[in-house]
Amino acid sequence: MAVAAVSPARISVVIPALNEEGCIARTLDRLQAMRKRGHELIVVDGGSDDKTVAVSTALADRLVRAPQGRASQMRAGAAVAKGSVIWFLHADTLPVDNADMLIQSRIVQPGAQWGRFDIQFSGERPVFKMIALFMNLRSRLSGIATGDQGIFLARELYEQVGGIPDIPLMEDVALSESLKRNSRPLVISQKLISSPRRWEKHGIARTILKMWGLRFAYFVGIDPVLLAKYYAVDSR
Repeated sequence: MAVAAVSPARISVVIPALNEEGCIARTLDRLQAMRKRGHELIVVDGGSDDKTVAVSTALADRLVRAPQGRASQMRAGAAVAKGSVIWFLHADTLPVDNADMLIQSRIVQPGAQWGRFDIQFSGERPVFKMIALFMNLRSRLSGIATGDQGIFLARELYEQVGGIPDIPLMEDVALSESLKRNSRPLVISQKLISSPRRWEKHGIARTILKMWGLRFAYFVGIDPVLLAKYYAVDSR
């Protein structure tokens, strides 16, 4: 007797993580309703030495280990994903409860194969509201999405562009550039809630200058390997 094939998850959520025990449980908890609706949660650990793996095991469908580095981890997650849509989400970012429905309602439109969300930062400091406003506006004007905006795309398009570029920094920008050759991104105005911890740790002005400097250096052709070395040293 033939065995009926198991339908793959419609959306595979890929979450790269490294020492995220303080926040990943909240993110995964927020995604459990999606999981019950048949979607797939994949956590890709890059060698955590805290409780990230233990926390994630019970709350995700798959736990994958990969060499440290966001691009490497994203590639590893996408390689085992079963969904027809792949959604890359940061471990410290909280989605809206119906994020899956929002993605599916957009990505079925003719010519619509990829997109991202607007974001806001947690907390009430006005400066973070201003930063998020400019990030969302910049992305609308440029058609370039960053990782914290939750890039999602059809698996077919992911494979067509060759997946996540194998570079140690600016992988989200490079991916967006490839995807833009197909179409400009869909924009979901309902906001993801991102942690401002990077800004709080390193200082707002310094972080803005560093990120804009890195993007400028990348766009004028400086090797991402060199940029990643600078980023690692400056982030200590």
